[in-house]
Amino acid sequence: MKKKQIHCPYCGAKASLRPASAVYGTATKVPDSYLYVCDRYPRCDSYVGAHKRTKEPMGTLANGDLRNKRIQAHKAFDWMWKSGLMTKWQAYKWMQGKLALTDEQAHIAKFSEYMCDRLIIECNRALENQRIAA
Repeated sequence: MKKKQIHCPYCGAKASLRPASAVYGTATKVPDSYLYVCDRYPRCDSYVGAHKRTKEPMGTLANGDLRNKRIQAHKAFDWMWKSGLMTKWQAYKWMQGKLALTDEQAHIAKFSEYMCDRLIIECNRALENQRIAA
């Protein structure tokens, strides 16, 4: 399987496919998982998960701040479908409509901090509207 050639958006170095244990140690939550990690890691703390089957990157490399923002965005977004308000597919279509995204763009692992903030705001509005309607 050919590895995808990607570069770090922070320092420009190449990123390599490595076992997640290279970053998380033995505490990795998902055994046999992989990450694309900046070759300057740990000086440059930039990485992104890889799909288990294809080893393709799930999104773009992110530093600690952006990874935390993406986690916040996922928490804000996931309640939409986990609560039963809509299906997961409907929630992603809702996101696309709210943020004017294509199917290809509608992945939180590809979001910038700005896009994460926009999604969090829209999810909070939807949650507030749901509370008012209930």
